[in-house]
Amino acid sequence: MLEKLAKQTAIYGISTIVVRFLNYLLTPYFTRVFDPGIYGITVDVYALIPFALVILTMGMESGYFRFAAKADEAGGDVTAAKRRLFATTWGITSLAALLFFGLVTLFRTTVSEWMGADYAANPDFVVWVAAIIFLDVCTAIPFARLREQGRALTYVGFKAFSVVITVVLAVAFGLAGFYETSFGVGWVFVGNLIASLLTLLAILTTTNRTLPRIDGKLLRRVLVYSLPLMVSGIAGTANEFIYPQMIKYLVPEGAMGEVGIYGAIVKIGMVLMLFVQMYRLAAEPFFLADYKKSDFLQMNAAALKYYVLVSMFIFLGIAFFRDLFGLIVGKDFREGIGILPVVLGANVLNGVWLNLSFWYKREERTSLAIVVTFVGLIFTIGCSLSFIPRWGYYGAAWARLVSEAAMVAVSFWLNRRFYPMPYQTGRILGYVALALVLYGVSVVVDDHVAPAVPRYACYAALLLLYFYYAVRREKIDLRALVRSAMHRGINNNER
Repeated sequence: MLEKLAKQTAIYGISTIVVRFLNYLLTPYFTRVFDPGIYGITVDVYALIPFALVILTMGMESGYFRFAAKADEAGGDVTAAKRRLFATTWGITSLAALLFFGLVTLFRTTVSEWMGADYAANPDFVVWVAAIIFLDVCTAIPFARLREQGRALTYVGFKAFSVVITVVLAVAFGLAGFYETSFGVGWVFVGNLIASLLTLLAILTTTNRTLPRIDGKLLRRVLVYSLPLMVSGIAGTANEFIYPQMIKYLVPEGAMGEVGIYGAIVKIGMVLMLFVQMYRLAAEPFFLADYKKSDFLQMNAAALKYYVLVSMFIFLGIAFFRDLFGLIVGKDFREGIGILPVVLGANVLNGVWLNLSFWYKREERTSLAIVVTFVGLIFTIGCSLSFIPRWGYYGAAWARLVSEAAMVAVSFWLNRRFYPMPYQTGRILGYVALALVLYGVSVVVDDHVAPAVPRYACYAALLLLYFYYAVRREKIDLRALVRSAMHRGINNNER
């Protein structure tokens, strides 16, 4: 069964890497077209959009997975039950998004003034962004349905379509000189809006002519499960979007420039988040399916161990060669590359507490998600208020790391208290400790070895040392893995 999870993760992973790589092409482009202050507007907006999506989707994606699994378990006319579930969850989220768009459009001037002087001067920005949010919410449940059906390639195909349109339009607008007009960075949002609209039209072809239609009785049952996840998601997403906001309001001078630098370095750190994202996309429907408790315990424990093993390897690869990764962004943004290891560490912890959350989602004790994420939010706000006025975006990076660590600690305690998992804690901590020691060695090398070639050779040797230790410790037969992959490739070609 873990092989199924690994296969789904690989499908989502390879495809997601391709999609995100296309999207990342905008980071080196925008950080060379815009100065940090203007780029900070895009960082600010694209931090707020996921927060709005969490509120408007109301936890319905996880609710859809759980109640679809219940429909399979109940038997009978499973197709009709899932169709009713899809129509209900799609209907309520689309209705919420429509109301949101109407309110923002009606009060655009007030909203733009709340968001700051850069938006008050261009109140149409908030209307374009609200339209993007509306369209993205309308596609959320159809995308969740594709994941539940195991249609990973279709899912990623539509995502890739959206990103390609966004990238092409962003570059085209730049070449046409649109960013030099008075509307300026607003053209970025126009391109995104066009891509979101085309994506919605494309994904409608997968709905089998099902129309959004709310079944009140079913909706009440789903909301009981989903709303705690929404509250948790609000706090969890706030842990992400709040840092640009805190920088914007707590840094006395050049705040939007610092937001831009912080956002650019976080984009580099998202290379590791690709792995976390592909794991989440595969693992969420996998672990919420109807497995026996004993199977779930063993698979979830093993998954966490291998997640940490791989994520720490990625952490080292990026942290060792961070000056090379820094070339992704424009020269004006590279002064912030020192926060990259901190950002990477926070990303690793994000995946750990994601894995620790599956048990209470499975057991429908989703109220515990509120406890975890609100603890994180408390640490986020407290540390941000303390760190950011002193250290700017450096303080924001450290505040996020502390917040993620707090959520992992609380999640682990809840797991030990209510649903003990057979985690190999000693081995997991061993991989973390080894990675941190090797990173410490790299810092010493960085201070004493100036020429690039021998320095990179030392980094490569340290990375291979971690890889060798992990393979030996887990008794991984690399030759068998390679032979198995080649055998499957040959079989697929024959088909």
